[in-house]
Amino acid sequence: MLARTSDPIVAVATAAGRGAVGIVRVSGRSLGPFVEVLCGRALKPREATYLPFLDGAGDAIDRGLALYFPAPHSFTGEDVLELQAHGGAVVLQLLVARCLEAAAEIDSSSERARLRGLRVAEPGEFSQRAFLNGKIDLAQAEAIADLIDASTEAAARSAGRSLSGAFSQEIHVLRDALIHLRMLVEATLDFPEEDIDFLQKADAAGQLDALRTQLSSVRQRARQGALLREGIKVVIAGQPNAGKSSLLNALAGAELAIVSAVAGTTRDVVSQTIQIQGVPLHVADTAGLRDSSDEVERIGVARAWNQIEGADAVLFLHDLTRADSAAYADADAEILRALREKLSAGVPVIDVWNKQDAVDLAPPFGGVALSAKTGEGVEALRQRLLEVAGWQAMPEGLYLARARHVDALGRVERHLEVANEQLGARVPALDLLAEELRLAQNALNEITGEFGSDDLLGVIFSRFCIGK
Repeated sequence: MLARTSDPIVAVATAAGRGAVGIVRVSGRSLGPFVEVLCGRALKPREATYLPFLDGAGDAIDRGLALYFPAPHSFTGEDVLELQAHGGAVVLQLLVARCLEAAAEIDSSSERARLRGLRVAEPGEFSQRAFLNGKIDLAQAEAIADLIDASTEAAARSAGRSLSGAFSQEIHVLRDALIHLRMLVEATLDFPEEDIDFLQKADAAGQLDALRTQLSSVRQRARQGALLREGIKVVIAGQPNAGKSSLLNALAGAELAIVSAVAGTTRDVVSQTIQIQGVPLHVADTAGLRDSSDEVERIGVARAWNQIEGADAVLFLHDLTRADSAAYADADAEILRALREKLSAGVPVIDVWNKQDAVDLAPPFGGVALSAKTGEGVEALRQRLLEVAGWQAMPEGLYLARARHVDALGRVERHLEVANEQLGARVPALDLLAEELRLAQNALNEITGEFGSDDLLGVIFSRFCIGK
């Protein structure tokens, strides 16, 4: 549920731990009297003032900068006070406590009514208020969290574009075109006695085609943005001693997993997130797949299958030095059958043939040949992973997107497909056409937050950090 939006709120707005500077942020309505009590003076709007931060007894907690941003010219759209102090955890908590104490010291009943409810903010509540007060839309609010969580430079830059409104602008253009098309259909429904075919005269079919083309472009970039944000889970699987740990190390460019000639060395899952052209790939090295009497190894194999079941792609690693062994081929065939049973439909299995440095053989059944030891062929595998993930060359102006954005755009596309069928019928069912266009617009509005449930907003903002 949405937090109580009328309460003034306070929180530490910088990361936990020690730092050179720490910020305490307060947001609420009519904070002027509160600022005077807390700071001992009125502050000039949007001008940093260096002063001591005093406790209730008049002793200095710290000295730092105070900045006051009167509404509506602030991040939240309310009055905002920021106290910039030294970044010690104790100092910042003392400042938060002093803010709560100062709110209780205001004697005027009208002013006290506004500040009596000052409380510590919930996660994401500052950004939530910025959204509710029209300072940012929902896609921009999510971009704040995405910018903070970005694990690659490409993700950070794309999140910055979303925060600046690039993604939202694309959605608004689609929405405006939908609204215009809905207007034509509604006009035809409202004035059936008129001997005017509004839809034909206004080239509604052409407008719908243009809208669908534009939607396809936005949806493709949103899928790329979602991939850049979330990446894919890749699991390395295969028989023992095929070189799975060596391959993880080669892909990561670091010695993450223990490598040994002893079969069954890997007993547990070793995971690492790597970047390929800015796209995060969450790679898991697993225990060799085989029957074993060793209890610990059996647990490792069971965990390997659990990882495989949740994979977006599987690297099925084969050993070229054992390629001519019938027993080895039979065991690989058995693993492949199990993979097909456990993997969801559409999850790709990439055959990777390792130890090319040791033998002069071509992969028996195609796939990617490489040497995890020397690095030969590893770059080709990286490119294959990008291809499997659906990544294309970084388009200009890519913005970060989320799975829910891609889902909403998919629903828009399906509604427009039905609308196109109705519009192309000999006798269009205009009421059904109007309904499909309305549903398409609602799906678009969910992205920017112009249409959506309180539960959706609560879930989104609850995932933010405190003070954001």
